[in-house]
Parts: sequence; structure tokens; C-alpha cells
Amino acid sequence: MTYCVGLLLNRGMVFMSDTRTNAGIDNISVVTKLRTWNMPGDRFLCLMSAGNLATTQSTISLLEERGLASHDRKPKLLTQPTMFQTAKLVGETLREVISYTNEGSDGSSRFLGSFILGGQIKGGRPRLFMIYPEGNFIEAGPDNPFFQIGEHKYGRPILVRTYEPTMSLEDAVKLLLVSFDSTIKSNLSVGLPIDLQVYETDKLETGYRQRFDDRDPYYRQISEGWGDALKSAFDQLPAFSPAGVER
Repeated sequence: MTYCVGLLLNRGMVFMSDTRTNAGIDNISVVTKLRTWNMPGDRFLCLMSAGNLATTQSTISLLEERGLASHDRKPKLLTQPTMFQTAKLVGETLREVISYTNEGSDGSSRFLGSFILGGQIKGGRPRLFMIYPEGNFIEAGPDNPFFQIGEHKYGRPILVRTYEPTMSLEDAVKLLLVSFDSTIKSNLSVGLPIDLQVYETDKLETGYRQRFDDRDPYYRQISEGWGDALKSAFDQLPAFSPAGVER
């Protein structure tokens, strides 16, 4: 399974993804699900994937290879004029891969995938998209400022309760680490290491990148501190008293 989050803020975007992939409880490995492309001063792109690994890797390979024979020798992915057109290209490529992978099947194939795409192209604003297996997509905005793919239900409550568009990039990283820690403790199919990518608005260059594992002191501090904070908050809540029964 997978857990990926893309978060849109006034100051930029924060992307986070786990790296666990498994084909059964005894066949677990680490695979990067977060990829970035950068043309300094022109554009920055970040793409996170969930679903069948062969499907998503084939899609990314096609995105990186197509266009290399053109005059400017750039992948087609890096020549789109807008983020909307970039999301459209990713969706079309994903739909193509799923179509030929499922050819001849009964329509119930498991070879599906989905993506979160975020970035900024010179002359435009930072934009964030969720791209579905059918190739269509939706864009983040004030009413839906973040996207999750994969095993998202355990990490969603803290995002809904705590997210503010004005929060700092540093606080956003802390928020996502809490969300991931909650998910990892609730679902064995999501696991460390965690990949982080931070992008600051209008920089048009790859920002801060880090991988957290179980030895990382900050991750351990967040995990242990969040558990202690939850216990403390629970203890401070008023005790239940059945109606009409004096305590």
C-alpha cells in the first residue's frame, strides 16, 4: 500500500510519501514514490504515485522518455506551457498505460494507479492536482487544499483539524509527520522511510529534500511527543458521568 500527501500553502507546497511496497507480508521492500524535475528559473515539478508499481513506473518512464528525440532534447513533461497542460499529459499517459496493460482482461484488473502532481511554471502560480486512473484530474483550492492517495483515512483527521493556509512550511512538515506517524501505527502496509520535498513559492528550483527513517531524531521526537500529547489531552477531558448519577 501507499500513503502520499500534497499540501498547498500560501508560502508554497509540501509533499510527503512513504516508501513501502509489498507483495505479501513476507515480501516487503523500499521504493521511492516521490520524484521531482527542475529547470532552474523555469519550472519545478513533483509527482507522487500510488497503486500498482508496474503501472506507475511505466507511466513515469514514458513521461521521461517521450520528447527526447525532439530538437530541444527535453522530455515532453518539461515542455508543457502550464501546470494544467502538465497534469493533462500525466493523465493521458496514465490512461494509456492502464489501457494497454488491461487489454484482454475482464475489466477487473488490479493494474491501476493514481498520482499527485504539484509544481510551478514561470509566469504561473503554484498548483496541485490529483490525477485518477481514468486520466481525469482535479485541482486543489481553498475548499480542498490538500490531496491524499493510498491509505489516507488514518492520517486525515489531523490534517482536517490543524491545517491553515497561512502556516509556515516548517509547521506543515511537522503536521505531515504527525499524519504519517498516525498512519504507520494503524496500518502495516505503510512504513518508513518517509520522503519529504518542500517547495517555496516562486523559487522555481528544487527546495529542501529529506528522507526520514526510524533512526531520525526529529521523527522519533515527533512520534513520541505526539503520543504523549494525546494521552495528556485525553486525561484532561471531563470524565463521563451517567445522567442522574452523582459522583
